[in-house]
Amino acid sequence: MQTIRLRVNDKVYRNLMWFLERFRKDEIQVINEDSEFISMQEYLKEELKLLENGQSEFLTLEELDHELEKTIQKYEA
Repeated sequence: MQTIRLRVNDKVYRNLMWFLERFRKDEIQVINEDSEFISMQEYLKEELKLLENGQSEFLTLEELDHELEKTIQKYEA
């Protein structure tokens, strides 16, 4: 699947969205670049940078299991 990023005039936007909504979800997915999307994108860029620089911290499976158990217990209470 390909990604296209467009800047669209407000007058055209409504018509373009109407047209795009005619496609099935497996054909076209509209990605809204809202603040949550942009925040996640920045987070992932920073994580990738750490990984590429060898500064990432990794967990063993046992450590991950322990951390997940702590998180589950925190929200079960």
